[in-house]
Amino acid sequence: MRSFTEEQVMFRDAYRRFLETEVAPRMPEFKEAGIVDREIFKKAGEQGFLMVWPDEKYGGLGDDDFRYEQIIIEETVRGGCGGWYNSLHSRLVGPYFDKFANEEQRQRFLPACVRGEKILAIAMTEPDAGSDLAGMRTSAKDMGDHFVLNGSKTYISNGINSDVIIVVAKLDGAESPHAMVLLIVERGMEGFERGRNLDKMGQKAQDTAELFFSNVKIPKENVLGEPGKGFLYLMHGLAEERLQGAVGFIAGARLAFNITREFCMERKMFGKTLAHMQNTQFKMAEMDMEIDMAQTYVDHCVDLLNADQLTPEIGAKVKCLTSEIEWKMIDLGVQLHGGAGYMREYPICEMFTDARVNRIYAGTSEVMKLIVGREIFSDGYSSILD
Repeated sequence: MRSFTEEQVMFRDAYRRFLETEVAPRMPEFKEAGIVDREIFKKAGEQGFLMVWPDEKYGGLGDDDFRYEQIIIEETVRGGCGGWYNSLHSRLVGPYFDKFANEEQRQRFLPACVRGEKILAIAMTEPDAGSDLAGMRTSAKDMGDHFVLNGSKTYISNGINSDVIIVVAKLDGAESPHAMVLLIVERGMEGFERGRNLDKMGQKAQDTAELFFSNVKIPKENVLGEPGKGFLYLMHGLAEERLQGAVGFIAGARLAFNITREFCMERKMFGKTLAHMQNTQFKMAEMDMEIDMAQTYVDHCVDLLNADQLTPEIGAKVKCLTSEIEWKMIDLGVQLHGGAGYMREYPICEMFTDARVNRIYAGTSEVMKLIVGREIFSDGYSSILD
């Protein structure tokens, strides 16, 4: 049995009903438009589903238990609403204001974000800097009472919808390639422009954009934390970001399993259903075991996060493990569907294109293995049994 409180079980039921009535029926519309209607964020905010963790004085519930976000991520995936990146707004970007902002900034931004009136994004990736942030070219020059921001970002989720964007920039003139500053860029700032809504393989409802900054004047009131420590701030949040991904990936794997299982129980070949064939049983048995084991590990990592014990190495492990298992399950699902699996009218087909990015964003599987491998051969290495 998984461990959720009675309040969290009730929260899950209420959020599931919200998705069924407000979001899922409109997902085809959002996919066609390439963007989720901003009103969905507002409706989620009105019902307390957008940002749970902020203190009540900012409009939240004041409960930082990650299991609430785990419920939101799982149900969003299971409800076929994965293209709505609500958790990026609420639990990936939002906590930067909790951890690194001053009180004036929290008062200025958090209430509107909790209500869904202002949508958040974070801009790190550049054409030549993805997992390797040291290769970043976007720069911020300190002019005394403000910074001047120049550069560009790409593949930014919530890039079109966002009103408040945390932009990562190198400090102009700094010797260290890791001397970075986090700047709060707001919609309408002079010199800030958005590019096109990028045409992606999958995740069609998610607005992903290019952002351009030309001599954007950023007041010191919009500097998040201490200039020069931006890279450290990013590293602080990466482990949780990867766990967020893992929660969704393993939920996606289980959804693909259920869809495939149902298909195999109905599809007949040579006079019997696919479910009665030994190969199908063996393949699905293997995936059922792998998904169950990975889910147990994800739940363990959630406990570690709540205890402030989730390390970057564990975050890398769970992200890599779950994204690879999800891909393995979805690929098997397409294979067992046969030709039907290649048809867009079948959910497994859309899951295939949607899931391909999961082994890339928040750190590729190869980079995750590099992080884990470095720990293995470090002097301080210890296993889960130590």
